[in-house]
Amino acid sequence: MTENTDRPDERAGTSRRKFLKTAALGAGGAVALGAPYIRNASAANGIKLRVQTSWQAGTTGYKTFESWAGRVKELTSGEVTVEPYSAGSVAGAFELADAVRNGVLDGMNWFTVYWAGKMPAGVFMSSYPMALSMPHHWDMMFGAYGGMGFVKDLYHKQGLEFLGYIHHDMNLIHSKKPLRSFDDFKGVKLRMPGGIVAETFASVGARTTLLPGSDVYPALEKGTIDAADYVGAAVNYELGFWQVADYIIMGPPSTPCLHQPVDLMDFSVNRRVYEKMSKATQDVMHELVAAYSREHYAAIQTANAKAWPKYAEKGVEVIHLSEDDADKFRKAAIPLWFKWANKDPDAARFFQIHLKTMQDPAVAVITEEDIKGHELNI
Repeated sequence: MTENTDRPDERAGTSRRKFLKTAALGAGGAVALGAPYIRNASAANGIKLRVQTSWQAGTTGYKTFESWAGRVKELTSGEVTVEPYSAGSVAGAFELADAVRNGVLDGMNWFTVYWAGKMPAGVFMSSYPMALSMPHHWDMMFGAYGGMGFVKDLYHKQGLEFLGYIHHDMNLIHSKKPLRSFDDFKGVKLRMPGGIVAETFASVGARTTLLPGSDVYPALEKGTIDAADYVGAAVNYELGFWQVADYIIMGPPSTPCLHQPVDLMDFSVNRRVYEKMSKATQDVMHELVAAYSREHYAAIQTANAKAWPKYAEKGVEVIHLSEDDADKFRKAAIPLWFKWANKDPDAARFFQIHLKTMQDPAVAVITEEDIKGHELNI
């Protein structure tokens, strides 16, 4: 028998490198994660991160988060363990950032749009009506145009460390009524996440209200709201929205979602906890969150493909608004972009990054003519 002369730590390192590649590719076609192998397991002294997500238990989103969290310990060689909590299990949907800042939790994986109620710049951390409309637009904004560093600074002011954004899906509107144009939205009681999104719908006549995701189904069921924005096809099907709303309202075929086409989540941790990690572990956590984003997006889209036929089988009608409706919505949204951007200097500077990205020739969401007459107070 030939003696195996490989050292144990070398065999373990090879195993982990294979595992990293498998983890990054596990959702189908994602790019392999080039994270370094952390050898010094004592550097961070076995840090446990108690992290609450915005996903409700049992959904595709939560299962994907839970699966990823379960692999972090091995991928950091035992330095970091992520203990996952489902939506609302420790803190309320809109109190999650406060819970992490105050040490009730160590981290959060929440819908970034919820920042709107806590700081004006937060409305520009996830998509808003008729702006950056594709996932790669946001990759460009965070990367090529410097948004990542700016957001990190904003999180530092909140006592948090931003480890990365998580791609998810477009948002849908489920309605108990057939809303075939924006004229039909007048007087409709509509759940929205706040910020520019809610104000744009209010400007076309809807009566908007703010509810956490866990309250959407019962509110539709009881009729306290007529319609609700929430996440995408698969998760909303898993939550049973087809039982309480006969219609899904979308934009025209050219723009399937007018109000939140790229509903980002984020992963952030308490700064004090982050600073206990070794520098190498801090680096690898950023890469693991980027890998989670790819896995998460792929899992959601795979589930969506299976969910759409199920809505048809249940008799749910998908209504597409018109191009004229999209133009009307755009005209209502642009002044609100600038209104929110001018609420404070951080919001204005961050929105300036968005404007540069939106005018990139490869993005071309707006032209100078579209924003003529609007100014930023910088």
